Amino acid sequence: MRKRQLETSIFGDPAHDLTPENDLGDGVEAALPQRRSDRRRAQHRRVQRRRRVLVLLLALGLVAGAAVVATGVLAPMLSSLTASNDYTGNGSGAVSITVHSGDTGRTIGATLEKAGVVKTAKAFADAAAANPKGGSIQPGVYALRSGMSAVSALAMLLDPANRTIPRVTIREGLWTSEIIKALAADTGRPLTDYQAALKDPAALGLPAAANGDVEGYLFPATYEFGKNITALEQLHTMVAKSLEELGNLGVTPDQMQRVVTIASILQAEAKASADFPKVARVIDNRLAKPMPLQLDSTVSFISRRRGVTTTDAERASKSPYNTYLVAGLPPGPIDSPGLASLEAAVRPARVDYLYYVVKPGTCGGLAFSSTEAQFQRDVERYNSAREAAGGNSPTTCGK
Repeated sequence: MRKRQLETSIFGDPAHDLTPENDLGDGVEAALPQRRSDRRRAQHRRVQRRRRVLVLLLALGLVAGAAVVATGVLAPMLSSLTASNDYTGNGSGAVSITVHSGDTGRTIGATLEKAGVVKTAKAFADAAAANPKGGSIQPGVYALRSGMSAVSALAMLLDPANRTIPRVTIREGLWTSEIIKALAADTGRPLTDYQAALKDPAALGLPAAANGDVEGYLFPATYEFGKNITALEQLHTMVAKSLEELGNLGVTPDQMQRVVTIASILQAEAKASADFPKVARVIDNRLAKPMPLQLDSTVSFISRRRGVTTTDAERASKSPYNTYLVAGLPPGPIDSPGLASLEAAVRPARVDYLYYVVKPGTCGGLAFSSTEAQFQRDVERYNSAREAAGGNSPTTCGK
């Protein structure tokens, strides 16, 4: 035993000499399996470390991929949430926009967005909702700009000056033939379209009392007719306006033809609206007597010649519109009367006048009288003034 211990001390630890020739004893033999186990554990730990590194690399790759996705997808989403949905300023250039009847704020906004006027339809809808007048945008064609703020676009749409829809003004006292010429000139539609429309009185919406004749029922006013409004639709609108005004005055369908006919005479006979009720009463008083109306305006309507006086030949016409020869009212209106003459026809003045003539020195003012003697004096005064004017009208109109 001593010898073996000495050898051990001289030659080192037998555990490092694994050769079978060395007689190391049972303790050395027991250490061999333990070393193998340590090597396996070390190898296992290395494998585990490699796996952990691999998992870590994989995790880092996933994180990097997620970052790329966030940059490519989430960033634009976040940007869209924080970016303004509206332009700023008054814009530039010129853009034509059409607003149709019945368009809502959101509908108008979509039109503006599509044309590049506003950035989003929502911005415009919000601006319109916040403005008390936002719902009062009128149909028409508007001249706007590109890249406008919603508030600026709304302001321009609310300003009538920016509407470019064609406007047609029909003055009082025109004949139907004159009205359709004015419509054709202002809207650009062919005159033949209006002439064809006049042949369909039912489509025009005329009352039965008109007997298919539109004369007197095309109400004089300013109209806005878009480019897509047909000639028939335009005339129908004017007839509807006339019937509306008559209804507002309390005129029933059976009274319409008489009222419109008298109103058309007032429109032709008097220049001053203050004279309308007096002329209306003269007509009523003459009809009640009965007396012939003897109106130059109805005779002029026969030949469609405008003038203060008529000729002997014209007054000899056999036409039912010749009130010198035919008793009572003419068969229908002789022009398109305005609201003032319609009101006077419904509510004549309370006077006993039977005559009137143009008063010299006025712009068409009339001198009224209740007797033929006074009327003749007024006529002489008028003739003298006309002779002094070289045969011209002795009025101040146009001077």
